Amino acid sequence: MSSSTGGLEEIGIPGPAFLRESLTSCSDPLKAIETFQKENGILLNSLRPMLPLLDLHEVQRLDFHNSVLEELREKLISQINEIGKKEGKERDKKLKELLAKSFPVIKVKTLRPVVMCILRNTPHIDEKYLKVLERDQELYNDTDTEVKRQIWKDNQSLFGDAVTPLLGEYILEKEKILFDHENLNSLFFSSSPKARRQGKVVQKLANMVGNSVRLYDLVLQFSRTLFLRSKNVHYCTLRAELLMALHDLEVQEIISVDPCHKFTWCLDACIREKNVDIKRSRELQGFLDSIKKGQEQVLGDLSMILCDPYAVNFLATSAMKILVHLINVDGMPRENTVLILLLRMLALGLSAWQMISTQEFKEPKLDSQVVTKFLPALMSLMVDDLVRSLNSKLPPDERESAITIIEHSGPPPDACQAYVQESSVASILAMYYTLHCARTKDRVGLMRVLGTLANCENDRAFEDPFLHSLISLLINNPDEFAAEDFCTVLFDEFFFAGITRDNVSRHILKLLWYVHAKLPTNRLETLVKAVQPTMQQNTDVHKLYGDLQNKLEALLNDNSQDDGFAKPEDFESPLMSVPTPAPLA
Repeated sequence: MSSSTGGLEEIGIPGPAFLRESLTSCSDPLKAIETFQKENGILLNSLRPMLPLLDLHEVQRLDFHNSVLEELREKLISQINEIGKKEGKERDKKLKELLAKSFPVIKVKTLRPVVMCILRNTPHIDEKYLKVLERDQELYNDTDTEVKRQIWKDNQSLFGDAVTPLLGEYILEKEKILFDHENLNSLFFSSSPKARRQGKVVQKLANMVGNSVRLYDLVLQFSRTLFLRSKNVHYCTLRAELLMALHDLEVQEIISVDPCHKFTWCLDACIREKNVDIKRSRELQGFLDSIKKGQEQVLGDLSMILCDPYAVNFLATSAMKILVHLINVDGMPRENTVLILLLRMLALGLSAWQMISTQEFKEPKLDSQVVTKFLPALMSLMVDDLVRSLNSKLPPDERESAITIIEHSGPPPDACQAYVQESSVASILAMYYTLHCARTKDRVGLMRVLGTLANCENDRAFEDPFLHSLISLLINNPDEFAAEDFCTVLFDEFFFAGITRDNVSRHILKLLWYVHAKLPTNRLETLVKAVQPTMQQNTDVHKLYGDLQNKLEALLNDNSQDDGFAKPEDFESPLMSVPTPAPLA
């Protein structure tokens, strides 16, 4: 007999054991079977005369009983759900009684949905039932998330097994956007915060957490641990997105106890609106200033939220906009309170890994010289860019034009180079100034600063979000790659400083995919050799490298630049929607 009917005897229904006993102890097995059918079939007198008619139509009794079972099961599940919608002790008492009567048949697959429905509607399941579900893999797999939450609260290992694949999937999704060489219209920073947290993985995690503070804390612990091990900033994004997903769902049990909720909510609104006004800046500053002694550990979570690449992008972009404004009004950086707050938050976010690693929860002090020396030096570069731009629009005058270009095209000030090497905040601002130059197609401005970035504090210029943005902008200006001086600065002074990093070679591969036709032959050969993937790199990298080689061979065979692929200049720039500083000119 099938074990799937086990448990029937426990609730007073003759099962396999009863039938086995009857057949082995009777004198007439056929008579015993007929008696068993009569006693355990559908006990409805009006139905009995109809059964021979079903036999004539060759409808098996099993099919008939299964159809009746399915109909009754659906009606029973519907009634249980109705009971579950009610509140109070009477509901809990009914569900408890139903569970006690039905749980023994949970291994009967046809009846299992009824038991699972009762469990799903029971707010507090007795531990003895949870233990059975936990130990039986088949039952555990069939259990609804609402029930699994009650198992996970006391079994961190099982919860980790359920969450880990989702965390891996989340990271892969982010990296796919960063490295995707085919889609130039879906840039990393182009999606809205609301759209990002509507993603499949974040919504699954929010559903798994439900309203359980314990499970929410576990997900945060997993995120911190993985961030600590890998230094992967996407775990910081997840920290913020999960909290805001639960905010959207109005899960008060969690958002009311997460001390970072109001700060994250306010920052999210700023990112969504691409602006931080005086009112919001005061709210953000007020929150940072209100952290009291004994509550410093909150800074660890806050630093992760501010280390999220989307937060860093917003803070740096907003700071650049303010610098443009200060240049226009002859203002000083140290006098702008919003700018100082943005830099303060940047400093806190960029110290996240160090803070969590050392467990020393103290807000890093913003170096005053970054404000008084580095920012004026950076603004002088921006003024140079304006002067050159204005000069290019004036009537031609060779002598004056030459003087202007020479005076406003030299190496960056020493303060720029020094602070970029020492300060994380200065590095980020220099990187975003570089993106500004690339966006405005300011060749001189870009070449002046690119070499400096190779020495960024903690190699920040070789992180994926920045390289993704830079490559996306360079692709839209392919003609520059025909010039050797431009290639020398871009590749020899900048990219080759980080070429041993797998991610850097992947970004260069993406760039070559679009600009190879413009590069001098010797330069192209050197680059292709430099970015050849190692055995350790994943199949996507090897495939892209192979496709690029095929593309180059086709180009050589045709002895023409027309290889049948869309050229970069055919692409409409997808960057208009990216939150960036307004052009200086």
